[in-house]
Amino acid sequence: MTGTLTSPATAWRHRQRQGARWLWVIGVLVVLACLLDISQGSGQLTLARLLPALWQPQAADPLAHVILWQLRLPIALMAVVVGAALAMAGAQMQTLLHNPLADPFTLGVSAAASVGAGLGLILHFDLIPAGLAPLTFLNAAGLGVTLNAFVFALTASLILWSAQRLPGVGVQTLVLLGIALMFFFNALLGVLQFVASPEALQQLIFWSMGSLERSSWPRLGVLSAVILVCGVIFHRRRSELTALSLGETQARALGVDVRRLRLTGLLCTALLTATAVSFVGSVGFIGLVAPHIARLLVGEQQQRFLPLSALLGALLLSLTSTLSKSLIPDVLLPLGMITALIGLPFFVSLILKRRGLDG
Repeated sequence: MTGTLTSPATAWRHRQRQGARWLWVIGVLVVLACLLDISQGSGQLTLARLLPALWQPQAADPLAHVILWQLRLPIALMAVVVGAALAMAGAQMQTLLHNPLADPFTLGVSAAASVGAGLGLILHFDLIPAGLAPLTFLNAAGLGVTLNAFVFALTASLILWSAQRLPGVGVQTLVLLGIALMFFFNALLGVLQFVASPEALQQLIFWSMGSLERSSWPRLGVLSAVILVCGVIFHRRRSELTALSLGETQARALGVDVRRLRLTGLLCTALLTATAVSFVGSVGFIGLVAPHIARLLVGEQQQRFLPLSALLGALLLSLTSTLSKSLIPDVLLPLGMITALIGLPFFVSLILKRRGLDG
């Protein structure tokens, strides 16, 4: 009898230890992937020559110091934080809407952010007046483009949130509405491409496929701060989010204010998506695949699920960044192209594997 009573607690502790081990393992792999990313690039500098510039910047080779701190390290770290941001947004979209196909890209939030960023890149339309953003740090961080992207992403998120409050509107209807929003904002982006100058059009096309070339320390700091703020908010609501993952009816029975939780979550996912998209462009499948892998490893408990999703997203995009520089010599491939080519069959294999487990 005693063994029967203690077995659930023993199983819970086992899952906790297993989740902690996965966090450590994926965290180490992220560090190794980041170092591998740093070792790739122009300049023919090996990792052994670059590492001294990392530990002793002042005493290192001047050329290695410049290449590491001004070029390779910001790009490698940006791949990590963008992957984490997209994975966090995707994980929470799937939880908030209780649908495995939901993420900022399939629901049109990323497309909306792309339109907002495109207004700043092509038409130089800035929602922040020049007098309100005089600081060099803010200008260098591209705050104007980021704010444009956030406003449009927030608009798409609020449309979804408002729709789910209507009577008879379920999760499937929200997903269909999100797909409609995606086509609508992609059409607006096509209009921007049509009126763009040849130079701006080339920049927009390359940016829309995903590129880390515009990475910088100020932008890295802005996105890291956004991840930290949203991560704290999600952590404080982890119990409610875990309850919502069981279903809306069960969450309401446990006293969760589902509408308020969804509004807060959609605001955070809009901010994460808008900041990432405005800095590196559109990168698909990271926010869709990483949460599924995390869910297979640790389940739905937010305390482990969300940080593992973020680490897996960082790992996937860091490896993608390495592949973009090493697949074809002296050619930098767009990130979105690689994630689409690799992510689609990988995601299909996950679906088939999950179907086999359920069967």
